[in-house]
Amino acid sequence: MEYFIQQLINGLTLGGMYALIALGYTMVYGVIQLINFAHGEFFAAGGYVGAIALAYFAGIGYMDSHPVICLTASFMIAMAYCAYLAVGVEKIAYKPLRKNSRLAALLSALGMSIFLSNGMMLTQGVYDKVYPGELFQGRFDFGMVTISYLQIMIVSLTACLLVGLNLLVFKTKIGMAMRATAQDKTMSALVAIGSNKIISLTFAIGAGLAAAAGIMYGLYYGSVKYDMGFVPGIKAFAAAVLGGIGNITGAMIGGLIIGMVEIFGAGYISGEYKDVFAFIILISVLYFKPNGIMGENIDDTRV
Repeated sequence: MEYFIQQLINGLTLGGMYALIALGYTMVYGVIQLINFAHGEFFAAGGYVGAIALAYFAGIGYMDSHPVICLTASFMIAMAYCAYLAVGVEKIAYKPLRKNSRLAALLSALGMSIFLSNGMMLTQGVYDKVYPGELFQGRFDFGMVTISYLQIMIVSLTACLLVGLNLLVFKTKIGMAMRATAQDKTMSALVAIGSNKIISLTFAIGAGLAAAAGIMYGLYYGSVKYDMGFVPGIKAFAAAVLGGIGNITGAMIGGLIIGMVEIFGAGYISGEYKDVFAFIILISVLYFKPNGIMGENIDDTRV
C-alpha cells in the first residue's frame, strides 16, 4: 500500500507537468484548430531560461539568502520570455497561413519545431545544462512514503496555475473574448473582439504554462537539454487528445492520467517501457473514442 501511495505522489507530480504542457495544445486548437507541434520547444526553452536565471542568481550570491525570490523571478522571466517567443512564432509562422489549408499550417509547425530545437542546440550546446542542486532538498517521511519539498512545490504551483487559468478563461472578460473567438471569429469581430490579439494571447498563455513546466522538469530531474521538449510534448499532446482536444478541463485530466499511467506502468511493469504507455493510450483513445473522455467541446467550456 505504501508503495502505491508513493507512486501516486510521483504520478501527480509528473502528471501536473504534462497537464501544463497539454493546456497549450488544447487552447491553441480550441481557438484556431491548429496542432502546434512547436509547443514542446517552448517547454524546453522555459527550462533553459530558468536554468540560466538561477545560475545568474547563484553567481551573484542571491540564491543562498533569497532562494524563494530567486526561484519566483526565474519562473516569471522564463514564462515572459516564452510568451513573447510564442507570439513571435505565431506572427511569423502561423498568421500568414490562416486562410490556407490546415496541412500548410501543420507543416509550418513542424518546421518551426525543428528550427527552435536546432536554435537551442546551437546557442546552448548539445550537453545537459545542470540545475542548482540545493533547492528544496528537504523531505517528509511517512513510513516508506517520501514526499520531497520539491514535489510539494511542483504540485502546489501546478494547482495554482491550473486554477488561475480556469478563473481567467471562465470568469473574466478576456476569457469570454477567448471563448467567443473560438466559437465564431466572424461574430466576435462584429462585437469588437480583436481576434488577432486573442489568438496571440492564447499562444502567449499556453507557452507561459509550458515554460513553467520546463523549469519544474529541470528542478525535478536535475538538468535540461535542447531536445527535451520532443517526448514530453508528444505525451502532452496525447493527454490533450485523451481529455478531448480543445477542452481545458479535459487537458488537465488527460495530463494527470498520462502521468499516472507512466509512473504506475514503470513501477509495476517495467521502466524500460515507460514512454510506450502514453502512446498506447493515445492509439486506444483515437481508435475507441476519438473525441476524448470529455467528448467534443461545443459549449462554453471551450477555449
